[in-house]
Amino acid sequence: MTKADLVSEISNKTGVDKAAVQVVVDSFMTTVKGSLLKKENVYLRGFGSFIIKERAKKTGRNISKGTTLIIPAHKIPAFKPAKSFSTIVKTKVK
Repeated sequence: MTKADLVSEISNKTGVDKAAVQVVVDSFMTTVKGSLLKKENVYLRGFGSFIIKERAKKTGRNISKGTTLIIPAHKIPAFKPAKSFSTIVKTKVK
């Protein structure tokens, strides 16, 4: 599902026009990004959490050149689904 599909689906289910839904979806995404940039996690009870994960420094390999390189420690955004959400997906999706 793309963002456009999501906007259409929400618009159809709520009866709100697509332009208004597009603004809300864009605002949601901007707010989540802004919170993560400020090192604040976003918790949506029953759905999941948008968090910052820290990756440790590690050694990688450049296969084409046959060399090793050091990948520095870094932070990445991640989504952690809520337990109830994970349970639903595990039981309903086949």
